[in-house]
Amino acid sequence: MDTYDLRQADTVVIKVGSSLVTNGGHGIDADALTNWAQQIAELKTHGIDVVFVSSGAIAEGVKRLGWHARPKALNELQAAAAVGQMGLAQAYETAFQPLNIQTAQILLTHEDLSHRTRYLNARSTIRTLLEKGVVPIINENDTVTIDEIKLGDNDTLGALVTNLIEADALIILTDQQGLFDSDPRTNPHAKLINAIAANHPELESMAGGAGSSVGTGGMYTKILAAKRAAFSGAATYIASGKTDKVLLRLMHGEPVGTLLTPDENRLNARKQWMVGQIQLSGSLMVDEGAVQALFKRHSSLLPIGCVAVDGHFDRGALVAVRNVDGVEVARGLVNYSSREVQKLLRQPSHQIEHLLGYVAEDELIHRDNMVLRRSNLRKLMSSVPVSS
Repeated sequence: MDTYDLRQADTVVIKVGSSLVTNGGHGIDADALTNWAQQIAELKTHGIDVVFVSSGAIAEGVKRLGWHARPKALNELQAAAAVGQMGLAQAYETAFQPLNIQTAQILLTHEDLSHRTRYLNARSTIRTLLEKGVVPIINENDTVTIDEIKLGDNDTLGALVTNLIEADALIILTDQQGLFDSDPRTNPHAKLINAIAANHPELESMAGGAGSSVGTGGMYTKILAAKRAAFSGAATYIASGKTDKVLLRLMHGEPVGTLLTPDENRLNARKQWMVGQIQLSGSLMVDEGAVQALFKRHSSLLPIGCVAVDGHFDRGALVAVRNVDGVEVARGLVNYSSREVQKLLRQPSHQIEHLLGYVAEDELIHRDNMVLRRSNLRKLMSSVPVSS
């Protein structure tokens, strides 16, 4: 797989670096934000939902506080992030407002995406915003993280968000044209790579170090982000954010920057993780109607089809889904705790709020967070004697 048609994408994650957002560290570049907003509006008219991952809070905070250089002390970095995030959110709101597009600010840490319950909460929030036509503006929560500020890997955050919502593509806009076969700063004969597999063995050796004095990421972190995005089947584009109408040109298939393609045969990473787990937190027993809905209609598991719960688990736990004979027909990440599921047995989804006092999701397990165990079901069916 060495090509990808962005026009077929339903959802893309766009990540922009500090040097682009803040015009090299001299304050937020309002013209650049307006330009991206206009291009994103065009993407949305083509049915493409957009999540925007933006660096720049610390650089904007440094400017607002009147400091002449990015500080090294972590408490000062966090203070700059707190001040700068106010300006960053305001600038994006101003850029999108004339286009009648609402924006939302989401601040995440890597812990939010590694803890299963917080992972599901973040996923649900972003999906809801996209359904409402809102453009989420995501940044790391630099005011409470330490290692992330030190590492400066919003490229990784972009990939993690791509995995989180199973976006079709990650677009990393940077101050470089893309990936070259060698460092163009030292080799005038370096050639731009238009397309390459994300799992190419020489990718990391092609990537150089950080090329910006404002951000702390370099091409190497972008390559690692592309590899991570490929885990969930997403393609990655690395292109210059200063290229005229870069997002629209990518959408129309122009060879702008570098395209890193995933292995098209790779199983979804989260589902691969679920299949490989030996220990499960518990199980849900479902009736025959629910089994048929899962396999024939590829439905989510609703509480009305669940007849019993076994084990003690929290929201986000990996549980087995078993039929009334105890055969595992699926497994997935559950949206409610075992205590809450007990209250929801055989109940329609519209009763969830009445029974629990709140609604996390309409389903016990969403189909995107579930793996069907078809081989187990086939074994079960083959063992049933044929009546004469």
